[in-house]
Amino acid sequence: MQIAYRGGARYDVTSGRHTIVTDQPVEDGGGDAGMSPVELFAGSLGSCVAYFVGRYCTRHQIPCEGFTVDVEWSYAEQPHRVGAVGLRVTLPSAVTPEQRETLLKVAHGCTVHQSLAVQPKVEINLVSPNL
Repeated sequence: MQIAYRGGARYDVTSGRHTIVTDQPVEDGGGDAGMSPVELFAGSLGSCVAYFVGRYCTRHQIPCEGFTVDVEWSYAEQPHRVGAVGLRVTLPSAVTPEQRETLLKVAHGCTVHQSLAVQPKVEINLVSPNL
């Protein structure tokens, strides 16, 4: 994966054949050409939960047409970061209490959620012609 500067506050995130544009809203100095990195972060969590829940539903013949995951987040300070994320999974049909319990376990087991629950090691290196 590579992230490339495209001017202003825009960056293109490329992985294989796929590219996602990130940018900032106009009021924050960007051109609003794509989601902000924080929106992409929240969207990554929400889409991972959706994928895991959707797979479970498909395997257990629970209808997925109309299935959605809504994500909301808030910021925290010192350090500035996403402090809380809330996800609301809406299924188009009723499930049993047992299925509900299992679906919540499946949602919590998504790879992105687990990567937040068990903090990954992040290493940042700087490369510059003069270094």
